[in-house]
Amino acid sequence: MPGGGAKELIREGARNMAKQLTREASLLRKGAAPTSAWAFLNGEFVPIADAKISVMTHAFNYGTGIFEGIRAYWNPQHEQLYVLHLHDHFERFRQSARIMRITLPYSVDQLCDVTLEVLRRSSYHEDSYVRPIAYKASPLIGVRLHDLEDGLTIFAVPQGKYIETERGISCCVSSWRRTDDNAIPARGKITGSYVNAALAKSDAHEAGYEEAIVLDQQGHVSEGSAMNLFLARNGVLVTPPITDNILEGITRRSLIQMARDELRVEVVERTIDRTELYVADEIFLCGTGAQISPVAEIDHRTIGDGKVGGLTQQLSRLYFAAVRGESPKYRDWLTPVYGRAKAAA
Repeated sequence: MPGGGAKELIREGARNMAKQLTREASLLRKGAAPTSAWAFLNGEFVPIADAKISVMTHAFNYGTGIFEGIRAYWNPQHEQLYVLHLHDHFERFRQSARIMRITLPYSVDQLCDVTLEVLRRSSYHEDSYVRPIAYKASPLIGVRLHDLEDGLTIFAVPQGKYIETERGISCCVSSWRRTDDNAIPARGKITGSYVNAALAKSDAHEAGYEEAIVLDQQGHVSEGSAMNLFLARNGVLVTPPITDNILEGITRRSLIQMARDELRVEVVERTIDRTELYVADEIFLCGTGAQISPVAEIDHRTIGDGKVGGLTQQLSRLYFAAVRGESPKYRDWLTPVYGRAKAAA
């Protein structure tokens, strides 16, 4: 082969490799797992590329699965990755499984051990997000929950901010209503039910907003597209009750504890009307993925002075210190990944 042709092939190969690396970097920013990641799938640890299910899997066709979102925070000073509320998340996972008639083959403690091993094998030294999924695994067509096999997978991806946490975001009240407990239970993290969140989120985004706020069937404020909501009025922190079709948020519960114990702020769980959003002093959204996201504007109305409120700032400082292992009082919220015996799952 002439020398010029060989050089062109080398250049073409380099260009293709650069394109592939750019594509992989783009996917990682959007939430994909790196090729070095591992997963736990139906009793085995496998490289993420080998963690596959059939296109006929019941949960893929009908949304008959449950999941959790679990944060792990890297502390470079401690050289440690801390998993936040690991046991609590799997307790809620077990409750969701009960709603969906899914049998989990492991105890909560065993699921925790498997999660730690997935993170160790993936060798993450950065903030990460763990996704356990239990699902109806039978490769069958037909809508039901009975007479089906159950499957389980756990994997993790690097993840920083889900939405903005340092400045106020813009929101709209969505035309989509929150699913009702007698239709698709909001207290369960059911895979199919998150179509509701996706519809609200994409409509908000395409209308120029960063997030959506959904109302329940009675027109009361429920939550964000996939996160809980708090507002502050006259020094009191208010959040919708669990009976207004919200997810029973673990981050929500932690912030209620911190507001009461650390800031001595009154926290009230009660029904919130839509217009109360417009006259609030502060509003923020919260969740495992969202963390604490202050809201600056709703439906073209400025919240407070349009800046991150004082109470939101105080809670954020307390929360992020706790999740990174810098607050001894809340160390029991955390499970360290490294420096422990490997799981024997």
